Amino acid sequence: MQIMNKVITVLSYLNSPSKRMLIKLARQFNNLNGLEIGGPSSIFRVKGIFPVYVFAKNIDGVNFSESTIWEGKLKAGSRFNYFDQLAGYQYIAEATDLNMIESGKYDFVLSSHSLEHTANPIKALKEWNRVLNNNGKLVLVLPDKANTFDYKRPYTSFEHLVNDFERDIKEDDKTHIEEIMQLHDFSRDNTTGKVEFEERLKDNLAHRIAHHHVFSLELVKNILEFSGFRILHQQKNTPFHLITIAIKVNGL
Repeated sequence: MQIMNKVITVLSYLNSPSKRMLIKLARQFNNLNGLEIGGPSSIFRVKGIFPVYVFAKNIDGVNFSESTIWEGKLKAGSRFNYFDQLAGYQYIAEATDLNMIESGKYDFVLSSHSLEHTANPIKALKEWNRVLNNNGKLVLVLPDKANTFDYKRPYTSFEHLVNDFERDIKEDDKTHIEEIMQLHDFSRDNTTGKVEFEERLKDNLAHRIAHHHVFSLELVKNILEFSGFRILHQQKNTPFHLITIAIKVNGL
């Protein structure tokens, strides 16, 4: 099955010029061990734009709760079925606190459309940096607001995120809830209705529906460098992805 998946990936490389750089980069994860925050994610599967599942040796997963809107019921243990019959260890933990994982355990960390749901992104990034080994890599995918329901919202400033980190903002933070309610464009949101969305937003700590912050590639670069990473590659991909690959800077 894995051989067939790699053949499909090669064909995708030949047929999709916009994916070629990302597929080249994904191949660098061959036979490596990784950790995914949130997920599993279609973007990392065989026909995704960064098909790292095809090449990795093993991937463990982290989700904040045993019950989420996106994954349903979860349980800690060897149950993180990220691709076909492949399964890593499922951790139940906050993205900002991976204390059960020793420092330097993983070759890479993946995160697709999850960091925007974190109230303290820099705290999370520093924790992800900690669990990476020397020269470990981070693949970070965030929403491009121009093509999502966040398009009316202003970009978050770097200074704001640093301030959140320095004040040790917790996941129950409600600073942006009013802005989200006012500026969320439901005509671009086919996942839920207005009433259900606002009810979930009121108890965001349980549901994690809020996009606390709005990111640009420049902001991503700034917070990653602040958190001990060096940027290797950034690009936008349709329909609404901001993609960054970064490497851990040793000694930070």
